[in-house]
Amino acid sequence: MTIAPIIQQVEVKCAPAKAFALFVERMGDWWPRGKTVGKGPHVEIVVEPHADGRWYERDAEGNEVQWGKVLAWEPPGRALFGWQLGSDWQYDPDFLTELELTFVALPSGSTRVTLEHRDLERFGDLADKRRAELNGGWPTRIADFAAFADGED
Repeated sequence: MTIAPIIQQVEVKCAPAKAFALFVERMGDWWPRGKTVGKGPHVEIVVEPHADGRWYERDAEGNEVQWGKVLAWEPPGRALFGWQLGSDWQYDPDFLTELELTFVALPSGSTRVTLEHRDLERFGDLADKRRAELNGGWPTRIADFAAFADGED
């Protein structure tokens, strides 16, 4: 069984290097509080800037919830994350789908940001349901990022 990837694109009013930095280094600033998998609202979402780096959230009490890991780190054009939140939305070190982000310069000076979440068939029997849920969430999150990035310009 193959499940179609989720692909979302936005255009932001900054160069790829800035868009990349805003997306990965300031994820906790643009990702809405209370819309993550941790028990409490996040105060920080951390992407360690190297292959094999961790990707996690931290709440005000210092509790950390891992989301996955960095598979490829290629600023300013690309980052590839291993999404390791299983069917129960809990971190599972043995589970992995891929979330690829690309940042392409446009002639206008803007950047096209593409998010692709793939390998969704790995959710098994819940793959169609999880794809529908993620496809309902990613458009909102990428729009949140675009609004934040354009506001930083």
